[in-house]
Amino acid sequence: MRYSALNILRQGLTGNKGWKPLWRDPTPKPEYDIVIVGAGGHGLATAYYLAKEYGLTNIAVLEKGWLGSGNIGRNTTIIRSNYMLLGNEPFYEMSMKLWEGLEQDFNYNAMVSQRSILNLFHSDPQRDAFVRRANSMLLAGADAELADEAQLRRELPFLDFDNARFPIKGGLYQRRGGTVRHDAVAWGYARGADQRGVDIIQNCEVTGFQIKNGVCAGVDTVRGPIRAKKVAVCVAGSSGRVMSLAGMRLPIESHVLQAFVTEGLKPVLPGVITFGAGHFYVSQSDKGGLVFGGDIDGYNTYAQRGNLPVVEDVAEGGMAIMPMIGRTRLLRSWGGVMDMSMDGSPFIDKTHIDGLYFNGGWCYGGFKATPASGFCYAHLLAKDTPHPVATEYRLDRFRRGHLIDEKGVGAQPNLH
Repeated sequence: MRYSALNILRQGLTGNKGWKPLWRDPTPKPEYDIVIVGAGGHGLATAYYLAKEYGLTNIAVLEKGWLGSGNIGRNTTIIRSNYMLLGNEPFYEMSMKLWEGLEQDFNYNAMVSQRSILNLFHSDPQRDAFVRRANSMLLAGADAELADEAQLRRELPFLDFDNARFPIKGGLYQRRGGTVRHDAVAWGYARGADQRGVDIIQNCEVTGFQIKNGVCAGVDTVRGPIRAKKVAVCVAGSSGRVMSLAGMRLPIESHVLQAFVTEGLKPVLPGVITFGAGHFYVSQSDKGGLVFGGDIDGYNTYAQRGNLPVVEDVAEGGMAIMPMIGRTRLLRSWGGVMDMSMDGSPFIDKTHIDGLYFNGGWCYGGFKATPASGFCYAHLLAKDTPHPVATEYRLDRFRRGHLIDEKGVGAQPNLH
């Protein structure tokens, strides 16, 4: 079934009794060509592009819980490609272009809203750094616009421009940035992959890898063993635990990242705004709530919940640029588990075990990378060579000294 205005009208006239489930609930087969571990955004996107771009359909996507129960449904919905380094910017710009055509591509309303993203700066050196970033973005084919204080005073008069500690001197716009309905992305990719014959198997936790003589021949699960020619892992914050089952220790730490939403307010924020003197980012949902986040919790954890000190820190960041939100009531918070790499950049690579592949280390950047991550991972699995925009995302880059230190903060994941 294809979704269209005509279908909506037809279903409405017939009591909405003809809608079909988005995906099947198949029983695992004993063997597949490719087994993808993790039915989050990246795993489902990988399966979708393997089927769509390369015609590979004998694929299973295994999820230990329910589809989309991880970070794909626990983020703040932001998409952007405002990176600077050559190892990152072309990749994220490719992802942005895929976002722009995503809904038409998989025939599902993911609520892609290119409402813009604005990174505020508060000092002259920070302005110079944003100018360099903007120039790098333009060279990579992305859009970038530098706004001075006068322009922002006209466009966003509610910001605290005269804050004595953090005066707002301007900002860097990416007008094509914005937000997307996060769980709809998982549903759309799942539906598209399922329609092409991919098996999406929920409640099927992987408990081990079938490795012999340096070759991975499948996985062991709570629903029995499954053989495969290739096994592709993309489990976000659980990367360290899952890859340890294969005897691998990754340059990754797992931390929880909290997100928050307030009660519904009248429309006030036209796009996404980030605080330049701390870690705070905010947008307004279609329901009116302010959706925001900030720093990860500083301790290692696999729990999808946070603690009060970070709630206070994030709220302080919001108050520093928008004191008007001080009386707004916080409605709820939640947490996603981030796999923080040692340089703040991800991995899409083969492992030293033949037939075993890894995608992870996305830090804060996983959601916005979903389309390009799936596309590039599918390319690697289908052709055994990295996609041209993902050649730097190798597991051995620390040993080789080829770090992609986009954040410029050194090898402390808790500071990324």
